[in-house]
Amino acid sequence: MDNGSCCLIEGDPISQVMPPLLILAFVLGALGNGMALCGFCFYMKTWKPSTIYLFNLAVADFLLMICLPFRTDYYWRHRQWAFEDIPCRVALFMLAMNRAGSIIFLTVVAVDRYFKVVHPHHVLNTISNRTAAGIVCALWIMVILGTLYLLMENHLCVHEKTISCESFIMESANGWHDIMFQLEFFLPLGIILFCSFRIIWSLKQRRQLARQTRMKKATRFIMVVAVVFITCYLPSVSARLYFLWTVPSSACDPSVHVALHITLSFTYMNSMLDPLVYYFSSPVFPKFYTKLKIRGLRPKSPGHSKTQRPEEMPIPKLCRKSCVRVASSFQSQSNEPQLLYPFIFRWAPRLLPQFGYCGHCC
Repeated sequence: MDNGSCCLIEGDPISQVMPPLLILAFVLGALGNGMALCGFCFYMKTWKPSTIYLFNLAVADFLLMICLPFRTDYYWRHRQWAFEDIPCRVALFMLAMNRAGSIIFLTVVAVDRYFKVVHPHHVLNTISNRTAAGIVCALWIMVILGTLYLLMENHLCVHEKTISCESFIMESANGWHDIMFQLEFFLPLGIILFCSFRIIWSLKQRRQLARQTRMKKATRFIMVVAVVFITCYLPSVSARLYFLWTVPSSACDPSVHVALHITLSFTYMNSMLDPLVYYFSSPVFPKFYTKLKIRGLRPKSPGHSKTQRPEEMPIPKLCRKSCVRVASSFQSQSNEPQLLYPFIFRWAPRLLPQFGYCGHCC
């Protein structure tokens, strides 16, 4: 990068604002996406194409978590990059790939829900998991090729004693990087808004269908996708468009520079908000989060006995113990217990209520 494109801001308020925002995004994003990946891998019993799309959205968000500690350190040092050129290229590539991957898979999720609600008999609703996996691989290849240029260029910028690592320059337009930055937003935005309006309109036309719980969930889901997308990506795109519209008068303008960096933090926060999409996508995730919450709130007494009380035992185990007790009582009263055992276990469901035990004997 040409050193003349480096902008030095007196006081550097970016270094005061960005670290707390990135730490917040890292903690909540790692926690939310980590639980989501755990839910996908260990609790999702049935995989469908929509599940595959959401899983890859979680993977794209989790890749961002690898880069955020490096960016946090960068801002903590007042935008002094402490590593070499190659780590700088890789970090910026990963950030751009996460942004593009999250946008694309959010869009694919919206399109998938659009076809299921508006065109329920369309052939796209019958594709196999293998076909969906092939689509996902093609999308990842497209994302990597679209952001690969960040690995080919040097992004270190030396200004006096400061070495910065930035993908945007604040003196002029960035060419291909600015084109991709805007295209990745406006094209998917149009698709997501179209899908959202068509789903809502279609359900309003079919009022009886709109009253169904399943269709209400579909409406809520597509609205969450649209809100997350606009909240995370519109601020940074607007800030960059303002810079491009007012350049060269806004070149190295501290207020514009600060606005761009802070709005870029909203892009990083998409990984923090995407778990909302998973939550509304399937009933598996509300149950999974509730189970984790119950386990976390369950008190553990230090002297808790490992022996289960009868009221804590599962029904089959309790009933088997009941059968054994009944058999033992007959054994103590009979001289031929071996002949009574088959009789007891065969007729236990009928006899146990007479002895005060449950009738669900195994």
